[in-house]
Amino acid sequence: MRFDYDPLLNSRRSAGMDRTERLYKIDLLLNEQPGIPFAALQERLEVSRATLKRDLAYMKDRLNAPIVFDRFAGGYRFDKAAAPVGDQYELPGLWFSAGEIHALLTMQHLLANLDTGGLLGPHIRPLLARLTALLGTGDNPTGEIQKRIFVLNVGSREFHLDHFQTVGSALLRRKRLLIDYFARGKGEQSRREVSPQRLVYYRNNWYLDAWCHLRGDIRAFALDSIRRAEILERKAREVPARTLDAVLGAGYGIFSGREVRWATLRFSPERARWVAGERWHPQQRGRLLADGSYELKLPYTQDPELLMDILKFGADCAVLAPKSLRERVAAEVAKMARTYARPG
Repeated sequence: MRFDYDPLLNSRRSAGMDRTERLYKIDLLLNEQPGIPFAALQERLEVSRATLKRDLAYMKDRLNAPIVFDRFAGGYRFDKAAAPVGDQYELPGLWFSAGEIHALLTMQHLLANLDTGGLLGPHIRPLLARLTALLGTGDNPTGEIQKRIFVLNVGSREFHLDHFQTVGSALLRRKRLLIDYFARGKGEQSRREVSPQRLVYYRNNWYLDAWCHLRGDIRAFALDSIRRAEILERKAREVPARTLDAVLGAGYGIFSGREVRWATLRFSPERARWVAGERWHPQQRGRLLADGSYELKLPYTQDPELLMDILKFGADCAVLAPKSLRERVAAEVAKMARTYARPG
């Protein structure tokens, strides 16, 4: 991405809109309405006549914008037939790398699916509109980008973040929360007083890392399992980031603990070509074996999430160590076999 710093370009000229924003808006208006009159441009931008003249001159002289005044159309337009003179016309921040496009599209997707119909909707929509406009600058209109590039979240569960704003407010204000939490694994609901530490977006779902005063330890709570949330006027307990990382980031998956074990997995040569390029954990260690299979070692603290990911590979993944994990996988496979063996 290119960002050319220029004191004039970055100076504040008009109330509520800086010059960069005005240039993008001029570009948008000239593309939307070829032959737009000077007075109409001035009205849409809410700037003085002198400011608009300076902006048009800047775009033409400094950014090589092919802006012409068309007498027959009665206003300004881009002369797309004109041969380029000097550098190609581009606005600051116009070109994106593949990584930047992915980041912007992912952000757009997150915003589009983040409680847009709830309490956060009015706050998200303006940001989403600006992000969509940013993606659509240049030769690729927004509609074309959205039609050609997709971000698909297959396998993610549908969730409703009814308490996202309450949780976020308590987090930023450093206040405690009283929550009613439904633990899906146990099928039980409990009331917890927690000190929120950070919000984490993981595998298409939101989680709250918090100090649980009921358990006296750090826990991660899925936001869509929070049935009720109330901000308490009590100061949140602070947990150092290093401690959070040591507990929640030490092992594989979102739900971790302090007792770290290492799993050794071997993938078949057919699956090795894919798994060798995957990142399961920051501390993982992997190597290709002589027969073409792939050995992956990674730390874990609780096995349910790792167990699910192992099972999805079927016979293409073998657990070499530890013995307890291998036995857990074998027990799950046996249970599945019994289930499928039942008539009907």
